[in-house]
Amino acid sequence: MVDRNFIGKVIPAHSANVEASRLRHFAQATGETRPEYIDDAAARAAGHHALPAPPTYALCLDLDLPDPFKWITDMGVDILQVLHGSERFRYFAPVYAGDRLTFSSRIADILQKKSSKKAFVVKETEVTNQHGVKVAELRATIVVREF
Repeated sequence: MVDRNFIGKVIPAHSANVEASRLRHFAQATGETRPEYIDDAAARAAGHHALPAPPTYALCLDLDLPDPFKWITDMGVDILQVLHGSERFRYFAPVYAGDRLTFSSRIADILQKKSSKKAFVVKETEVTNQHGVKVAELRATIVVREF
């Protein structure tokens, strides 16, 4: 059983740079075909000052840590018992190549199902850019199988 006392726990913030080459790789890997996500000139022609980040890219940078799941193992959870539950993204401003994003997370909730041996851990993350502007909110639900 996941300890509900972790609800509200703040996870140490971290920052990451948005790099144009990684944006291009992400766009290609996810099948993005619009040229403004791959080509600088096309991005400018579309009204952007730099390559924009494709949707969901912020999650990649949130996981760009030496141990991206330390927050869950610090709760005493065996990572081998973890499944991806869901992701939700809410955007407030565009993210561009050259930005530096900061990720501030906390454990928002831990739900236990009495009828099954599963716990649902909800992590909420606020993403701000180098100007302190909130660009996104991420919400992840992790399923912990308990045997």
